[in-house]
Amino acid sequence: MVTVDDAAAAMLLSRPVSSDDETLGRLAFSLSRSLAEEGVGDEVFDTLEDVLGDRAQRAPARRVHRSDDLLVRLGLPLPLRRRQEKAAPLLPEEALLISDRFRRATTHLMQVVPHRVAMYPTQELRLLIALRDEQPTPDQAVAHLRRFAFAILTVLDLMGDDT
Repeated sequence: MVTVDDAAAAMLLSRPVSSDDETLGRLAFSLSRSLAEEGVGDEVFDTLEDVLGDRAQRAPARRVHRSDDLLVRLGLPLPLRRRQEKAAPLLPEEALLISDRFRRATTHLMQVVPHRVAMYPTQELRLLIALRDEQPTPDQAVAHLRRFAFAILTVLDLMGDDT
């Protein structure tokens, strides 16, 4: 942001304004390209990393079957079963903060995407809007945020944003 003193503002406001369609078209094109060159901020990429990256810890696997305790006491190996792993719970404040960042990123993407892709990604943006409007329960927050993060990454991939 630039600050302008009163004299400079008066000079800028006294300049003639063009109503020529060609000039306005060039101005609109330049402004849209400027908007399209703006990427998603580093804060969103850091949040995506927090939700999906190595820092997103999983809770340790728990035994699901009663027979596992008996087998362990007898010194026998546990059968190969798929263990249910649940994601580590997020604090409600953390989930709300991440959700707000993703919602702001969605609004920004909705403005930028038309200028950065050759073919408008209708399905991907519908999913992004649906996830933005969804209000998950606290026990579903982690899964919702991961789906939201993957939807944002999909749109970023379509845009070619590799920042």
